[in-house]
Amino acid sequence: MLRGWYTGASGMAAQQVRLDTIANNLANVDTDGYKRDVTVSKAFAQLLLRRMNDDGVYLHPLGSGDMAPIIGKVGTGVESNEVFTELEQGALKQTDSDFDVALDSKGWLSISTPYGERYTRNGSFILGKEGFLETKEGYPVMGQNGPIRVKANNFQIDKDGRVWVNAEYQDNPEELIGREQNEWKQPVLLDTLKIVDFELDRFLAKQGSSMWKDTELSGPARIMQGEARPTVLQGFTEASNVNVVSEMVKMIEVNRAYEANQKTIQSQDASLSKLINEVVRV
Repeated sequence: MLRGWYTGASGMAAQQVRLDTIANNLANVDTDGYKRDVTVSKAFAQLLLRRMNDDGVYLHPLGSGDMAPIIGKVGTGVESNEVFTELEQGALKQTDSDFDVALDSKGWLSISTPYGERYTRNGSFILGKEGFLETKEGYPVMGQNGPIRVKANNFQIDKDGRVWVNAEYQDNPEELIGREQNEWKQPVLLDTLKIVDFELDRFLAKQGSSMWKDTELSGPARIMQGEARPTVLQGFTEASNVNVVSEMVKMIEVNRAYEANQKTIQSQDASLSKLINEVVRV
């Protein structure tokens, strides 16, 4: 009888974890580069029920066996196994800002932080006070030769992630306003964005602020080269891959499942109360 309580309670706990995950997805629907999380649940081991009073032991050349008929199996509850992140790409949004960058395929931008190198798909950058291309938290964006230092209106990033500056107007970048890139003179290759991948990127660990950290399971970061590199789009950002309608439907499902487990516990409690207060009295 008490097993029903534990089964219902474990179901409620699993649905609570799932609800928290959905709520976090909805809260980050407008966060650039955010990847939605999905909870994965697993059942506890099922119990195999047999008849106890049957004379079911038989002998065979390799030993003995049990002939007691199987009644069936009974479930013993469920638990949350892991929170899995779906890394499919989000939609690309045009911003027309020179400081925004999006990756059109697999890959991660490298960011320098006080805690070591971190990785992101959020390409919404700003120009720092010291002229470095930075995240909104103030962490420099890494090129293959180190942090990238540019001036406003004086750089372009091509589809291969190469950062070009115009040497002639480097001291007066305001003179480039309104000019097309093909009107520049003496373009100079400054650096190339450091774009990396991992052997198993599904095992990257979220660090907050759209940052990710490599783990032993994901393997170390590897710089992407040649045709393996994604297309880099300047003036675009990658939206989150959260589908609001789908997440709302899941939230309704979670609420219904939570209520069903709750009613299971209430039913078990009512049955036990009747057994103690009425059947035993008879």
